[in-house]
Amino acid sequence: MSELALVLLGALLVNNFVLAQFLGLCPFMGITRSYDAALATGLATTFVLTLSAVTSYLFHHAVLVPLGVEYLRIILFIVVIAGIVQLVQYYLRAASPILHQLLGIYLPLITSNCAVLGVALLALDNTFSLAETFVFSLGAAAGFTLVMVLFGAIRETIDHEHVPDAFRGAPLALVTAGLMSLAFMGFGGLA
Repeated sequence: MSELALVLLGALLVNNFVLAQFLGLCPFMGITRSYDAALATGLATTFVLTLSAVTSYLFHHAVLVPLGVEYLRIILFIVVIAGIVQLVQYYLRAASPILHQLLGIYLPLITSNCAVLGVALLALDNTFSLAETFVFSLGAAAGFTLVMVLFGAIRETIDHEHVPDAFRGAPLALVTAGLMSLAFMGFGGLA
């Protein structure tokens, strides 16, 4: 049980996919202009990332390994991720049209989010069990959502402050992201 807690803590804070491994930077910089959009994207990505990592693990061990075609895993994982994103998109369109409209083009872009594919591949490379893959993907997704929400809240606050014109927009966002990355590196002593 303590091993699962270490896997969760490691994926959530120590090896955060956005701030430590620099995966998923496109939604991190593009969607975090508001807290609400960042939270919605984080939650949608959490669902897709966790479900796709577990599904990819199952397909890998049930289909690819018995057939001896492990080299096809990236192609299979991309198809699995795209299918899960489509299911989420259909569900959101029916259940919450406002959230679906809020996410807009960013929902289909979860398919190309390198963090989603990266988690599935890293779980296999670390030879995690199914339970460890689930906990790892859940921790990575929670870390992604945490960073998205924090950065969205910071950017909303910064937008209401007096900032020199030269720093408005991308320059200040990049400096802020760098400072957040340094702060998350402080968690490195936990593992």
